[in-house]
Amino acid sequence: MARTPSTMQDLGTLMPSFELPDTEGTLFSTERDLSGQGTLVIFMCNHCPFVIHLREVLATFGNEMQDRGLSVVAISSNDVENYPMDGPKEMKLERQKAGYLFPYLYDESQEVARAFTAACTPDFFLYDAQNRLVYRGQFDDSRPGNQIPVSGDSLRAACESLLSTGSVDEAIEQRPSLGCNIKWRDSLS
Repeated sequence: MARTPSTMQDLGTLMPSFELPDTEGTLFSTERDLSGQGTLVIFMCNHCPFVIHLREVLATFGNEMQDRGLSVVAISSNDVENYPMDGPKEMKLERQKAGYLFPYLYDESQEVARAFTAACTPDFFLYDAQNRLVYRGQFDDSRPGNQIPVSGDSLRAACESLLSTGSVDEAIEQRPSLGCNIKWRDSLS
């Protein structure tokens, strides 16, 4: 199991705009479909042990944050030729099985993942109401096999701060996420 850290893009970076299909084939657009007090973008996939490890808590967390006014969207950018379990049909089944109520989008070209400098699954990017990056990094300290319970504490602290003040408190530690690398197509690597 590869252990790839997130890139930790500069805070304040503007969120790339994108338009991608969801698991129903409907196009989701940052220009049209984001609303609320900020946006959480999650790069993930179906087969990654790191995503599977936090999946239940992530579903509850993402659904809660969405109910509280945060836009939440997940994106799978893996090469489905070599990892067919991460394709749109399987994403639709995973969304239903996991209970994700937020959109789960497919980045076939991998251009969106590159625009975000996403490196791993899971990789979390939190933006304020002005679409400026205010948090990037881990969900919590739990990893498969380390015996730390999945809580979402790291990301929750950032989201709570954003929802209550419109920004993320500088005292909140931002540590890289760790997960499987995004499965890039050979021709684009």
